[in-house]
Amino acid sequence: MDHFFEINFWEMMLRTTISFIVLLILARWLGKKQLSQLTFFHYITGITIGSIAAEIASQEETPFIDGLISLVWWTALTILMSVLAIKFPKVRVIIDDTPTVIIKHGELSVQALKSARLHMDDVMMMMREQSVFSIQDVEYAVLETNGQLSILKKTPQLSATKQDVKADVSTPPHIPMEVIADGKIVWSTMEELNLTEDWLIRKLRKKEIEDVKDVFYAQLQPNGSLYITVRDKDI
Repeated sequence: MDHFFEINFWEMMLRTTISFIVLLILARWLGKKQLSQLTFFHYITGITIGSIAAEIASQEETPFIDGLISLVWWTALTILMSVLAIKFPKVRVIIDDTPTVIIKHGELSVQALKSARLHMDDVMMMMREQSVFSIQDVEYAVLETNGQLSILKKTPQLSATKQDVKADVSTPPHIPMEVIADGKIVWSTMEELNLTEDWLIRKLRKKEIEDVKDVFYAQLQPNGSLYITVRDKDI
């Protein structure tokens, strides 16, 4: 009996390990689409692929090879549908549907709400998530295929841009980049920006910091200044 349980244990461990590796490979194969960008079709497909992997990993009655074939084929079908959706717009509509205009020129479309099976509590919640509290402030609101609400505010409600206030709109030379992490110089950043250790030390001494090890984190800003956090206090 103990020998029987030992065989089952190692078989289950092997099935789980192989399923894990195959699932990881298939996940990379499917691409890098973020969870927030997933449509309902891709969401359900992801759940199904995970369920198949769990089934072949944990259920001894499920033929292992048959389960792997099912897992790979389901993934292949998903990729095939994605390719078809890219090449043929009509297929994309079938798979992902189309965006729905919920609000147009500040007027709510009741028919669009019924079509999307939404009620006003849903719409107002999604609007509040984008700091919009009045339908009259909205020029357009579009329910995207991933279930999110995109909002274009009316012109008087839009935030002023740098161009509006005639501020500097030049392109920054680089994004904020870390130069010190946990007391150690990030040499990859230093090399990319052509910075020297002497330059960094001079910057630190202006903040009355003598040793790089005293710095928990330092980030170089686009304007050339350093944001520095020491180990016990902020500077």
